[in-house]
Amino acid sequence: MNFRTDLALERHELLKDRIPKGVESETYEKNSVVFTKIRITDESGAKSLGKPVGSYITAEIPSLINNAVLDEETVTAISAELKLLIPQKGTVLVVGLGNTEITPDAIGPKSVNMVLATRHITDELSESIGLGELRHVAGFIPGVLGKTGIETAESIKGIVKSINPCAVIVVDALAARRLARLGNTIQMSDTGIIPGSGVGNARKAINKDFLGVPVISMGIPTVVDAQTLVNDLTDNETEISRKENKEMIITPREIDLVVERASKIIAVSINKALQPHLTVEEILMLVGS
Repeated sequence: MNFRTDLALERHELLKDRIPKGVESETYEKNSVVFTKIRITDESGAKSLGKPVGSYITAEIPSLINNAVLDEETVTAISAELKLLIPQKGTVLVVGLGNTEITPDAIGPKSVNMVLATRHITDELSESIGLGELRHVAGFIPGVLGKTGIETAESIKGIVKSINPCAVIVVDALAARRLARLGNTIQMSDTGIIPGSGVGNARKAINKDFLGVPVISMGIPTVVDAQTLVNDLTDNETEISRKENKEMIITPREIDLVVERASKIIAVSINKALQPHLTVEEILMLVGS
């Protein structure tokens, strides 16, 4: 049965006890945050999970509907996992994918608006104002193809050629197969991303092969499509699974709150991973949140 999801964890769950060669997983806890790391090591594993070869780290946090989840311990745990995926030195470009006019799709742009851009700040200036040595970071919000007429991957590649970063972090809203995953699951990966793939509108892949530098993706699921949800609940094809109903998307009624809080925890975690000497309080002060 075809389940539509961006989460490697959910694809892994579907295999149950039939875990193939080429797929490894481990679950561990840091600062009360439960992480599941799935490694796809070869093409047979990639085919089984329907995901590219690489690492996928999932953090399970309290529901953002009921909790802002922005304490130092949680952010530190998430940022430490993210930091493992990023080269230790060099400029990092952070890109926010999505459409700000569609609430469930706005996490990428909203997150990047809160990322501390430092590429223009000299070491002398940062030292003089008491911020210590800041890693160079740039932010970019490419917009959507329907408004710009430019493929997102193409516009990012232009920026990469211009500023020559050591890596790109791409933030986007994700799709899940279960309502319980919405607003409480953060996925990080070193395989890049295919924008829109989770909701059946796949665009050009944004990955190392295309950009020439490592691409780390990060996101939180905000939607479930109706076909996937009903099939998951009933384990059977139903009326809503028919062709004319396949494009129906479900999102929580509290989606405004989820997106606001999700954007903030992603942004602060990215800032903490790139500027580990800063506290969460200092980061929030610097980005005006």
